[in-house]
Amino acid sequence: MKVFIAADHAGFELKEEVKKFLIAQNYEVEDCGAFSFEKGDDYPDLIVKAAEKVSQDPQSKGIVFGKSGTGEAIVANKFKNVRAVLGFSVDNVRLSREHNDTNVLSLGSEFVSAEQAKKLVQVFLETPFSNEARHVRRIEEIQEIEDRE
Repeated sequence: MKVFIAADHAGFELKEEVKKFLIAQNYEVEDCGAFSFEKGDDYPDLIVKAAEKVSQDPQSKGIVFGKSGTGEAIVANKFKNVRAVLGFSVDNVRLSREHNDTNVLSLGSEFVSAEQAKKLVQVFLETPFSNEARHVRRIEEIQEIEDRE
């Protein structure tokens, strides 16, 4: 599975830790930046790169990082076919995959440690979508909203 990752300065260190974890788990990782710590960078400029790639590749997943993770999730959710979740617990990430078929996980370095992030990433990547009719229907409704634009 291809995993696109991106972070601003506040998420940079966490991204680097998770990147090592993903590579060790044999995921195909494409780092969309930042490639070095740049205190003044703006998260929209960086997150857009990973979100756009996930939008264009329905088999891929994305993981984005920031201080809270909120702005990063907002940016990712601007793209068609992207369903980003702000990950804060194993249960919230698991349910997001089972019920919403989320394909981008946003993590806030202020709120999750590297070890917690690795666990959330593992749950995100290993939990399948349930394919229950009610959840499929709801995702189709979301896609209809996206198509209105």
